Amino acid sequence: MRIWTSTLSFVAACLLLGGAAAAETWRMAHKQPPESVEGRLFQAFADKIEEKTEGEITVEVYPAEQLGKDDVILEQIQLGTVHIYPEGVSYLQKWVPELRFTSAPFLFDDREHWSRFMDTELVQGWLGTVADEHGIGLIGDTTAFVRGPYRVMVTNRPFTNVDEMAGTKLRMHPNELAADAWRHLGAEVRTLAWTEVYESISRGIVEAVNSPIALVESMRFYEVAPNVIRHNEYPQGMAFMTNADAWNDLDEETRAQILEAHEEVATQSVEDMTAVADSSIERMQAEGVTFSTADIQSFVDKMRDFYAELDANGELPPGFLDAVNATRATN
Repeated sequence: MRIWTSTLSFVAACLLLGGAAAAETWRMAHKQPPESVEGRLFQAFADKIEEKTEGEITVEVYPAEQLGKDDVILEQIQLGTVHIYPEGVSYLQKWVPELRFTSAPFLFDDREHWSRFMDTELVQGWLGTVADEHGIGLIGDTTAFVRGPYRVMVTNRPFTNVDEMAGTKLRMHPNELAADAWRHLGAEVRTLAWTEVYESISRGIVEAVNSPIALVESMRFYEVAPNVIRHNEYPQGMAFMTNADAWNDLDEETRAQILEAHEEVATQSVEDMTAVADSSIERMQAEGVTFSTADIQSFVDKMRDFYAELDANGELPPGFLDAVNATRATN
């Protein structure tokens, strides 16, 4: 009996140790303040992963670029030292340059048009190349998590149309297409990190920044640039980037649990982004901020020449404009 009891205790200990060994801790990095709407939703995603996997995966969240800026985090995703990085899918253009066109300014009719385009074989092929050849996969639908819910320019130089905007010193993220597009529209582009924007505007290095409306208040941009102008530059989603090997090593059940967590948070993002944007605008207006909508068609019209020139020079990806036009609504 003593031998049987000892054996049973040994087996139980092994099972406990095996369970502990199976549990994983993942790291999620992002650039937003933890109290921002995106920061709260990212934390909710981490919490849901732990809940749905019953603690088999816990996610430690590092907000506000604590683990480094974009290039550093993308390298850590490849290495597997960071497991989740939510950002725009165009940041993957480092490996597949064509992906910069997923954020083509003033080209998509609306969010639904963009979502249909992102689901085409063309775009899914680009994303497949990133996963297969460069080790970065994606969790869920890249258009499901709403960022925005629309884009604005926060500026200390008010304007009503594209011609009045010309000459604005505009902060830009590291995206060659976006920089060229805004130069074509007349802006003077300066590439700066997101966390450097506030100080750069206050010091006159730049005068404006493009942003999802829901992030303007949490980043306090309005304090140094009191004009918030809606221009609907392009629809935005969130690509939850992950280490492809780590993702593929998960069993089917765990992947399904994480995808379920992603779907729930993405659904919540639609409601939260809209609510935060509306209440944020009210608070900022009470602080003296001017909110307006630009003549968006003036931007769309001016960009036609830009895309026509790229097409004529063979600088657009093969099949790109065909995919854009094929996914437009027919009625």
